[in-house]
Amino acid sequence: MSSQPGKATTNAPDRRRRRHPRYRCDFPVTMTLLTGKNYQKLNAHCKDISEAGLGAIVAAELTSGEVVSLNFSLPDSNQSWDVRAVLRHRRGYHYGFEFLSLDQERTDILKTFVRSRERAD
Repeated sequence: MSSQPGKATTNAPDRRRRRHPRYRCDFPVTMTLLTGKNYQKLNAHCKDISEAGLGAIVAAELTSGEVVSLNFSLPDSNQSWDVRAVLRHRRGYHYGFEFLSLDQERTDILKTFVRSRERAD
């Protein structure tokens, strides 16, 4: 028996398991957020994407749980996306956003798009 206090055992790989794999991407994103009574537009850069959200570099201080509008076009597409998302994770200036509502057509487009990308995780 160990002389150290008991700790709950965790399986690190399970703790980091994602619902959807991330894929490398590289495209600009315009972010709109409500600050006080005004809307603020920020330039961001997508570094990875999944069926459920995207990771972006943003040169700003954002708060977890903040809801934003993300506007972008997937590489090799001229179709503009305007998606509401919630900030779920932050590491430095790399932010992880979860899409709040994608219709089935957009979800299918993303599924097809990510199959052509390199895995990021």
